[in-house]
Amino acid sequence: MRYYRRFSGGEYRLLAVEDETAYDLTAVKPRLDSFGDLAAAASISDEGVDRLASELTDTAPVVDVDPAAVSRPVVPEEVWAAGVTYEISEEAREAESGMPKMYLHAYEAERPEIFFKATPSRTVGPGEAIGIRADSTWDVPEPELGIVLYDGSIVGYTIGNDVSSREIEGENPLYLPQAKMYERCCSIGPAIVSADSVDDPHELTMTMEISRNGEVRYEGETSTGNMARTCEELVEFWRDHNTVPELGLLLTGTSLVPDDGFTLRPDDEVRIEIDEIGELSNPVIEV
Repeated sequence: MRYYRRFSGGEYRLLAVEDETAYDLTAVKPRLDSFGDLAAAASISDEGVDRLASELTDTAPVVDVDPAAVSRPVVPEEVWAAGVTYEISEEAREAESGMPKMYLHAYEAERPEIFFKATPSRTVGPGEAIGIRADSTWDVPEPELGIVLYDGSIVGYTIGNDVSSREIEGENPLYLPQAKMYERCCSIGPAIVSADSVDDPHELTMTMEISRNGEVRYEGETSTGNMARTCEELVEFWRDHNTVPELGLLLTGTSLVPDDGFTLRPDDEVRIEIDEIGELSNPVIEV
């Protein structure tokens, strides 16, 4: 199943989509208004989120999914991210850095690069503006498959945009937190697809398009099959010797990297699409 969180009439509602039919689960269980609530209930009852949702769709009203009313499908307590998981990402970060060998080592090493990305207040949802730093002149979106975890277990997948300052990170790798974590640095959405609904998260097509003044300035396509590491491996390293949040999100890296001469500008529009999940679209502002 695919899950959306809709905000309308001053309240949030959890929608489950099965065979292109959307059901309002909150209408059946008013306290169930987020995917996190559903994951918690499924964990308590020791059953999958889809099975629990299916028990509610029999009596849930059928509704429309209004893209304009869709918000972040999940508000994770913490967002973490993995880097240099695709060869082209490793090459791009080598090119921007004065210390290129460290990125090649991270790409080839047993231990992946995993870093803290965002708190809930630094994330935005579909249609909301992502931010580029006013003290940076080279800023890019990074479209990524996001792994949704509840109590350390993979329960679903979503789309994430790990907006980054290549200028700040390239100046010195120790500046990575400033290049990665700031206001509106991460978008999430538009939906969560349950883990049971995805046959193989490593066989998903991902596309990104960046428009400026109605003109497409960048478009690219890749597959999660090009990842050098598996989702399970990344999750294992994130959890290892670490207290992970009850509801968390781990981004898995990108291979869609605009040319070196390109930087995001205010009023640009970034559209990211991943098979089975949908399209995440965000305008750009300076922060």
